Amino acid sequence: MSKNSHFSTKSVFGQLISLIDESLIRKEVKKCDSDRYTKRFKTKDHLISMLFCSFSKCTSLREISGAMLGLSGKTAGFQLSHIPKRSTLSDANKKRDVLVFENIYHGLLMQYGRFLSDSRIQHVIKKQVKIFDSTTISLFKDILEGVGRNPKTGKKKGGIKVHTVINADETVPGLVWFSEAKKHDHEFLDKLKCDKNTVYVFDKGYNDYKAFEHFTEQETGFVTRIKDNASYINIEALDLGEHIHSGVLKDEIIEIEVKKGKQTTPLRLRKVVFYDRAGKREFEFLTNLFDMRADLIAALYKIRWQIELLFKQLKQNFPLKYFLGDNENAIKIQIYCVLMVNLLLAVIKKRLKRHWAFSNLVSFCKIHLFNNINLMKFLENPEKDWIIDRDDGKQLSFNW
Repeated sequence: MSKNSHFSTKSVFGQLISLIDESLIRKEVKKCDSDRYTKRFKTKDHLISMLFCSFSKCTSLREISGAMLGLSGKTAGFQLSHIPKRSTLSDANKKRDVLVFENIYHGLLMQYGRFLSDSRIQHVIKKQVKIFDSTTISLFKDILEGVGRNPKTGKKKGGIKVHTVINADETVPGLVWFSEAKKHDHEFLDKLKCDKNTVYVFDKGYNDYKAFEHFTEQETGFVTRIKDNASYINIEALDLGEHIHSGVLKDEIIEIEVKKGKQTTPLRLRKVVFYDRAGKREFEFLTNLFDMRADLIAALYKIRWQIELLFKQLKQNFPLKYFLGDNENAIKIQIYCVLMVNLLLAVIKKRLKRHWAFSNLVSFCKIHLFNNINLMKFLENPEKDWIIDRDDGKQLSFNW
């Protein structure tokens, strides 16, 4: 048998962890003072343990602690100093400030954001398109108040709502906020940064006329769907040119009233009605982009589906059904570590010339987490070490 050409001195886990710059961790640990009063289980050990949880899809503290005990002699690639006991990891998740994990994630995003971005959308629109939405994660107990009616049993599970902003040309979250599931989405619109080179796209759950007025005053574009019961006055019907997509049924200027205490002020916006032949549905879009083509307004809203795919990707591939702590801090730490793992795997996927489905990439890394396989070489050419036995053309063998 010939020597395996995919061998690496580092495990797959070590290669993935090496994408996180040591200096970034040290900088954020110092900035947040997250190792204060900590003798053994430092922030880096905590981070690696929680990343291990996300990569291996562990569902309990006992599972993490037990699995990591078998790492003796395998930690050189990622310099793990202390393997935690179940109680140690539980205490760290409860007491260590989530801010250090948040900052490390944003540091990784700054490092790899440009690499992950696709500039084609910005090239067409001439502005940065950002998508804003939220997803609710059910919790096993009432840590954060859930949404909806109380069940007949009187017991109601908690829920955490993750509000997320992504650039339309990227596949990872840029900004993340957390709230109780019962909190209304539109309350987070004031957290968005406004500038004339940005267009926000969001669904009608974020309808807020005061926010729309603020966007308009700040010359920040937005595209959303108008509510079914919206009250407005038709001001002017705009001409539909021959070059406009035939799915555009109406393009008109409308006026809404923005309530400010006892007073109201008028705000002019644009309404575009579009018929989707594939879904056989009619959509009414609301925007303050008066100079953009009507069919491009509809195309912008269609881009919003990317964030739904992101939420689906996170929930299907990572352990967000099982949380390792019964407190808000532990839950947020786990979510940020999942976002880090999602980002690292997105970087690997982007670097590959060969196509891999994201779910297959996650599964491969989980199965081979501590095998010494050169990750990039193997993913580029996984069949390389498989040869057909010349004596028996039907038999395949793998050369290790």
